[in-house]
This record gives sequence, C-alpha cells and structure tokens, in this order.
Amino acid sequence: MTGLFITGTDTNIGKTTVSAALLHRYRKTADLCYWKPIQTGFPGDDDTATLQSLGFCSDREICLEGIRLPRPLSPHLSAQYHGIEIDIGTLVHQVKANANERSWIVEGAGGLLVPLNAGQFMIDFISALGLPVLVVAGSQVGTINHTLLTLAALRSRLIPVIGIVMTGEPNADNRRSIEVYGNVPVLGEMPRFPVLTAEILADWACTHLDPNDLLESLL
Repeated sequence: MTGLFITGTDTNIGKTTVSAALLHRYRKTADLCYWKPIQTGFPGDDDTATLQSLGFCSDREICLEGIRLPRPLSPHLSAQYHGIEIDIGTLVHQVKANANERSWIVEGAGGLLVPLNAGQFMIDFISALGLPVLVVAGSQVGTINHTLLTLAALRSRLIPVIGIVMTGEPNADNRRSIEVYGNVPVLGEMPRFPVLTAEILADWACTHLDPNDLLESLL
C-alpha cells in the first residue's frame, strides 16, 4: 500500500482542505484515492463530501468505506454511544483489500492521541497502516510546541514523517522554528482564503504546495 496519512496537531486544523489540495497537486501523475476511515458527527460533518467538492473529485477518487458515527465526539465516545467498538484491524483490512496499485490519501480524525477504543489511539491505526505521515499544523502562537510534540510522538513509534503543511496567516519565525527544531521541511503555507472554492484551492496547490516535488515519489 502506498500513499500518505494526513494527521494534524489538532481538530479543525485543515486536514481535509490539505487533502483536497494534494489531489489537485498530484492527480495528473498518480492514481489517487482519498479515504476518511473514521467520521464522527455524521452526516452533519462529512469530510468526504467536503473533500469531493473542494477537490473536484470523481467517484473513483473517493473511498466510502469506514465508520460513520452520529455524535460529534471523540471516536471512542461516539462509538460507545452507538453501541460499537472501533476495531483497527477491520479498518486496515478494508483498505488493504482494495489498495491495488493506487496511492492513498488517508485522513485521520483529530490528532495522534485521539482514542479509538479502550486501549488504542489514532497513532496505533497509523502504525498499523504503515504509511508515511504528512502533518498539518497551524501557524498561530503555540504551534511550535504542538507540532514538535506531534513529531516526537510519531518518531517514538518509528513512523516516517515526510513534512509539514502550515495553515493560517503565514508566520516566518514559526515556520523556521518548526523546520529547525523539528528537523522537517515545511512543504506549504496555506493561508485562510476569504472565499474557498475548488478553483482557488487548485491554483494554490499547483503553485505553492510541495514546490520541490518531495511527495512525488510517495504518490
């Protein structure tokens, strides 16, 4: 299985928008498929539908398999209220059974230590998938600490980190600090667009995302 896992330093940090940008950036050179394995607050919150719209995605570029839970809570809590337990092995089997020769963009829910069940976290799911990780981080005050903690957690599990995409008002000092202290490249700085459309996102992605093509060999 090839591709990237998209995680973030927090919830609502821009993982879905960055995932859509990756599709715009690399669909001409790779056979891509997006997958959101766990979605809570569904159907009010539907990152797959948002991604499909922002990414101008065909049905073939979207995998609809996965767990969809109605309460907008941490996955383990939403699952408890729904009377089920999230099983990492089942999710991994679902995607690997359909992986074929495609490249996958897998978006997590929240950050690394979001609980999925009584004893496992999102980082355990990432480890089981075996994909390298792209981290989405904010640009605001506090992002250095949050991002370095995320990098430390991934590296403690020997999970490869490919780079960072920062979202929000560009901050050169925070970017430089993350690159130096985190020993990781920032592959893009996505601003807060006054109006966000698929066309605007595509233009940004093809101009500003991963300008040195560091992700091309993975997708």
